Amino acid sequence: MINTDHATLPSIQDARLPETYDRAKTALAECSRIDECQSWADKAAALASYARQSKDDSLRKMADRIQARAIRRAGELLKQIPAAPGTRTDLGTAQSQGLTRTQVADEAGLSERQRKTALRVADVPEPEFTSLVESDAPPTVTKLAEIGTKKQLVDLKGRDPKEFNKSLHFIALFDRHLKKCSEYEIEQTTAILTTEERAELRSIINKIDAIHDQIMTRV
Repeated sequence: MINTDHATLPSIQDARLPETYDRAKTALAECSRIDECQSWADKAAALASYARQSKDDSLRKMADRIQARAIRRAGELLKQIPAAPGTRTDLGTAQSQGLTRTQVADEAGLSERQRKTALRVADVPEPEFTSLVESDAPPTVTKLAEIGTKKQLVDLKGRDPKEFNKSLHFIALFDRHLKKCSEYEIEQTTAILTTEERAELRSIINKIDAIHDQIMTRV
């Protein structure tokens, strides 16, 4: 299990590595302290601000996704605590003393607005939350909280949530691929490729085409 007691976001340089986001997701999923979740959210917000100033869109999206997941995790932990006084023995020292949800949030350093936002983001159905956060344009925390307030129901089309989530990611993968390829001037870019790079690109495209053929025969 990842130790989240001192979980920190990476340096600006390391934050560009794809595995950074996977590590953050794992750490947050296992995080059991509300104050640490909020710390993750605050640091991710700062990282997103830096990314916007430096016009690093990829870094900004990653930071936004981490912030959303951190706030959602804080909300999930808060929802485990009864809104009215009660004793729980499985939620840590501060959370097992018969404190209310609001009192626990206060002790974790959350303002009233942060507490309500976390709870509302946690109310977004998991498949919908994942689809939105992992999209090419992840919504703001404010927007996620609005969705949680409405408690919209997702039409799973007769599938279980995992199947629904998998299908959304599958389609989004190709959508991102299309958008990324469209960012390049094909004629200009291919003109500067070396002979070795052209051969490597043809090999990759042939493999992609084979996968596309498998998909097309099934859809």
